[in-house]
Amino acid sequence: MSGQTQDMRYLTFALGKGRLADKTLALLEKIGITCEEMKDKNSRKLIFVNEELRFRFFLAKGSDVPTYVEYGAADIGVVGRDTILEENRRVYEVLDLGFGKCRMCVCGPAPAKELLQHHEMIRVASKYPKIAKDYFYDQKHQTVDIIKLNGSVELGPIVGLSDVIVDIVETGSTLKENGLEVLEEICPLSARMIVNQVSMKMEAERIKKLLQALKDVITTEANYENRKIID
Repeated sequence: MSGQTQDMRYLTFALGKGRLADKTLALLEKIGITCEEMKDKNSRKLIFVNEELRFRFFLAKGSDVPTYVEYGAADIGVVGRDTILEENRRVYEVLDLGFGKCRMCVCGPAPAKELLQHHEMIRVASKYPKIAKDYFYDQKHQTVDIIKLNGSVELGPIVGLSDVIVDIVETGSTLKENGLEVLEEICPLSARMIVNQVSMKMEAERIKKLLQALKDVITTEANYENRKIID
């Protein structure tokens, strides 16, 4: 390892556990950033290091990733946009990674659509109370009673706890099976890369180079997918 590389500080990545981390690592490999240690699923290590490139990685609960990034424990984080919106931390959202695509929606039984249109005072159950509040109060200017749930929010309207729910929708099959449907779409979601505000200034060159390399790969893959659809 060159002396110059040894002098560089580590750039630390916080990755949301699970599929998000796996897909992020696969994407990073395409631009030459690997971390062999992380491939050992039996490892009990908490911090994984690529000494050559001076990168460190750790896995965290998705909702904690923006906190690690805001406070500088991680320079860079990868997490779903739903978490970024809900946690509302002081971080820079710098890149849409293009995977983990889904939607944040207002869902409920079909008759509840009228309650939304007439701005009725309704009860809304959600794992995302901040997103729900921002949508109803700031965008729709509708006063609602928001109930925070941690488990299966689909239960809310079924057992009469709430009129509607605010939740992530991928295929909509769970909703359908339970007699619910998408009533309004709040916003599209996907995996995003976030950066600590100080790191963005102190490590601007390395981070910008990383972002550009990732953008090039994402664009190339998107173009390839589009060509496949056309063909």
